[in-house]
Amino acid sequence: MRFILNEAEKIICAVIFLGMTTVGFANVCARYLTHYSLASTEELLTYGFLLLTVFGAAIAARRGEHLAVTLLTDKLPRNLRRAVFVLAVGLTVFLLAMSAWFSWQALVNLFNNGMKSYALQVPAWYYQAGVPFGFALIIIRYLQYAMQVLRDPDHAPDEVPDV
Repeated sequence: MRFILNEAEKIICAVIFLGMTTVGFANVCARYLTHYSLASTEELLTYGFLLLTVFGAAIAARRGEHLAVTLLTDKLPRNLRRAVFVLAVGLTVFLLAMSAWFSWQALVNLFNNGMKSYALQVPAWYYQAGVPFGFALIIIRYLQYAMQVLRDPDHAPDEVPDV
């Protein structure tokens, strides 16, 4: 169970990527054999990429591998660098929470309007459902990473990773 909790986003990304690869391959085969494309594959692959992006961002957040510009923080004294790291964590969590909130509002809006997807004609909120939870997972993983950086004595203030 601990493995699943620690590796949830990796498992989700692997399943989504496997499904996308299968759907894409089926579309290539159908196009080659029949000279017609499967209309639903574009829709499935587009929303698959959306989910891969969100859950992949959670993986990067857990590892501390997001892009950062450190031109100014590299020149700061050790104590101030750690304070800037804490400020960056707070601002990042705030922006992620706002993203989760707005994606939740979009999900509710899609649900209430009863919109359907263009190719499969399934409720459009099905595709949006994972996004707010993905943002929540990014917040959790980012806070895990930040706590690890702040607690770990191996991360001296001058070694605070670029966040």
